Amino acid sequence: MARILIDGDDVVVHLSWWQRVAARRGDVRVPLTAVCRVTVDADWWRALRGVRQRGTWIPGGLSIGTRGHPGGTDFVALRPGRPVVVVELRPSAPFRLLAVSVPDDDEARATAQRLSRTAPRIDTSTRYRQPVPVAEETTGGSTPRALPMAAEKRPDGRHAH
Repeated sequence: MARILIDGDDVVVHLSWWQRVAARRGDVRVPLTAVCRVTVDADWWRALRGVRQRGTWIPGGLSIGTRGHPGGTDFVALRPGRPVVVVELRPSAPFRLLAVSVPDDDEARATAQRLSRTAPRIDTSTRYRQPVPVAEETTGGSTPRALPMAAEKRPDGRHAH
């Protein structure tokens, strides 16, 4: 099972050998200074954002690897029926969120408290995780941008302009 550790000035998600194979990567390491909020969520599926990019996803059974969304990329190591430690990261980090299932509520609370005490700049304005940024909000525009449309074909087989 994946574990969240503090190694010097870094937060490390240590993966077991089979999780490394499933995630198609090694341990995840981010600086403690990138941690902005740590929460615990009882429902593993709430930590899933976006779509699978790299790794393994078995619906209802396991999600381990990277997931992409308009706000960036998350790293998850999740199993159903277990609490999740959710670590939100600042934009300078390689991921926007780390979400790791732990065996029980006591370990989830202890891990979250340890990270919150150790990280230098924790945002305590809310105890809830922040939502994924919407594409229009991250680009600075207030109106949705139109998606490119496929060129239509005329009945004679040529493309309409």
